[in-house]
Amino acid sequence: MAMTNEEILEVFRQTEGVLKGHFLLTSGRHSDTYMQCAKLFVDPQKSEMLCRELAGILKEFKADVVVSPAVGGIIMGYEVARQLKVKNFFAERVDGKMTLRRGFALEKGSKVIVVEDVVTTGGSVKEVIQLVKDAGCEVVAAASIVDRSNGKVDFSVPFKALLSMEVISYEADECPICKQGVPIYKPGSRNLK
Repeated sequence: MAMTNEEILEVFRQTEGVLKGHFLLTSGRHSDTYMQCAKLFVDPQKSEMLCRELAGILKEFKADVVVSPAVGGIIMGYEVARQLKVKNFFAERVDGKMTLRRGFALEKGSKVIVVEDVVTTGGSVKEVIQLVKDAGCEVVAAASIVDRSNGKVDFSVPFKALLSMEVISYEADECPICKQGVPIYKPGSRNLK
């Protein structure tokens, strides 16, 4: 039986993965809520449970490989691939562009699922989808644990998320939290060196 949104949110609460404050998202937008999957992945049993749930949804796509963007998607990609019993690669940003490194090479014609922990605008996932297509492979689906767009993001492939919710975000120049003078925090990994 599939987990409910409330059961999934409860797992995030138990792992302290729902943060409140003033956050700079990977997309550049600002929000008062941040879903911190890194906190979820501290607990192997809970993260395995959610990735198993997502893998169950993704089995129908009969993928050969799971590819995720680094850093946020690495652990999740591994666990989803393990559950699906397929290969797992991750893409890294090099000079601002998603790239397969470390000897990772997609076999032309492979069926690929692109996974990310949290999707807001879908920018990183779209970059990885393009990378996979450029390698001559078919992206059969995209997936995330959390879809912060509440189903509004379009990847031009089927998109599956365990938890779909609308967390309000703002352009920096329109952010009411900034106008209140609340310091901003950047919990994501986009600019890691």
